Amino acid sequence: MSTTHDDGPLAARVRHVETLLEERGWLADGELDERIDAFAAGGSPANGAAIVARAWVDPGFRERLLADASTAIEELGMSMAAGLQVQPLVAVANTADEHHVVVCTLCSCYPVSLLGPSPTWYKSEAYRSRVVRDPRGVLREFGLELPDGVRITVWDASAETRYMVVPRRPEGTDGLSEQELAGLVTRKGLIGTAAV
Repeated sequence: MSTTHDDGPLAARVRHVETLLEERGWLADGELDERIDAFAAGGSPANGAAIVARAWVDPGFRERLLADASTAIEELGMSMAAGLQVQPLVAVANTADEHHVVVCTLCSCYPVSLLGPSPTWYKSEAYRSRVVRDPRGVLREFGLELPDGVRITVWDASAETRYMVVPRRPEGTDGLSEQELAGLVTRKGLIGTAAV
């Protein structure tokens, strides 16, 4: 797939709008591409993992994260700003009795700045439709077998709100540093399709 602006009718319209914005002085030449590149470069599952690790070692931060995630992540120099818009973030924590999983049933709303680009399966219609109807079965397909007594809550992300799962801290990790703990957290764990 071409990364130039001349690879189709939609791309031509986008380039036309971009040119108009530049001509009117609302955007500097190439500014839109620079902003998109910077946004994509800053998004990584390592950001979400750092948030989780801090929540595991700092009970006060965990409490603030679960109460107001958008504000709490600013303590770590992160934000949910996407251009001029700030998308609210809700953090939900797994417990021994409840497991959370995130989906966007309408499209693929996802906290890119905290988790990096969304995985292909997250955007697939099969995941988007099935995880709502049969979350336990879908999680089993991901290799996550939860005990029957664990309640599964499915969170539907939208353009207005993004969600991130705070996985349970693995047993036997008391001696690990915050950085080592962050290394245990996976993108699937942050979405809820893995334990960590």
